[in-house]
Amino acid sequence: MNTMKVDILAVGVHPDDIELACSGTLLRHLDMGKTVGLLDLTRGELGTRGTAEIRDAEAAAAAAMMGAAFRKNLSMPDGFFEYNKENIVKIARIIRMHQPGIVLANALSDRHPDHGRAAKLVADACFFAGLAKIETFDDNGKPQQRWRPDALYHYIQDHNLPPDFVVDISPYIDRKIELVLAFRSQFYLPDTAEYTSELDTPISGQDFIEFLRAKARAYGRPAGLEFAEGFNAARIPGVKNLFDLI
Repeated sequence: MNTMKVDILAVGVHPDDIELACSGTLLRHLDMGKTVGLLDLTRGELGTRGTAEIRDAEAAAAAAMMGAAFRKNLSMPDGFFEYNKENIVKIARIIRMHQPGIVLANALSDRHPDHGRAAKLVADACFFAGLAKIETFDDNGKPQQRWRPDALYHYIQDHNLPPDFVVDISPYIDRKIELVLAFRSQFYLPDTAEYTSELDTPISGQDFIEFLRAKARAYGRPAGLEFAEGFNAARIPGVKNLFDLI
């Protein structure tokens, strides 16, 4: 199992959550020389279209396209994962293994009930990963050192939550869409004939990709940006000086 330290660990309860909500931000930071790891909590096996095996392959392809250092999956049950000690410790173990400075997690509340539940699960795992008396072990059975990320931010998903801040993704919007469309079974592509017989979903139509662009444009406009992704902060963000703000 990959154990490298990363600057940012992006966590999604379903494969494609990360691509849909914060991949533009990750691409920007990768271009800045930062390292990024991806963690999916489930395999998305309850998704209407495709299968878990198809989603596995799509997720791996998207991670390679992005340039992520790794992508892992904890294989929690889609839709029925529980908020419990076992799952908190599973996530805390990954946090300790990769020691991210920043963790990005699911939206605080959203249309899909998994998203808000995963947000709390990841937030609490970030806290408990910093407690010395919670024991976790690496792949060789050695005790891990405690680690708590410097910051936790929740990306905004389907519901248009008021953001605490936005990140400029104007140069990355096209690449973001390419990453989203790596999940061929889930989203509209003219050549995905193998999925045309499957049921339609709220995200499988051609209009959904247009919606993604419009959403990014709407989040960017108040900040004077062409396209942006919005985030909610677990705590009040601080800046060193006023010139860090635009």
